[in-house]
Amino acid sequence: MILNEQQLEDLCLTWFADTGWQVVKGGDIAPDSDQPARTDYRQVWLQDHLLDAMARINPDIPRSALEQALQTLKAINDPQPIVRNRRIHKLLRSGITVDVVVNDHKQQELVQLIDFKTPSNNQFLVVNQFTVQGTKQPRRPDLVAFING
Repeated sequence: MILNEQQLEDLCLTWFADTGWQVVKGGDIAPDSDQPARTDYRQVWLQDHLLDAMARINPDIPRSALEQALQTLKAINDPQPIVRNRRIHKLLRSGITVDVVVNDHKQQELVQLIDFKTPSNNQFLVVNQFTVQGTKQPRRPDLVAFING
């Protein structure tokens, strides 16, 4: 049996759903939808999903410190994609160090972006037809898999 592109995409979405991933249509969370998950088509992560996951994974770290960690992640903008990807990979694996004030003393805490010890603390989301504004024109991958946004 030969599958066309749509049938293959639907089959992949079924596989994701069967393994516990939440499946969402890209148009349903697009910036111009009724329930946007990002502010514009250039944004490639789901910021609110990520902040919610960070709060769930790091319950003892204040929201302001989680937002500081998110800013650190967003500030990675090396012009070489391989360097940028390596820096992000390191933060995904090791976490992001942030400053937190506890009892009038500044201390450093580690914010984890993925909970490797308790996978159920993570959000697994696959989006089909996720439009991203490229440098010249929009791109629309068939499937994009997000862990925590």
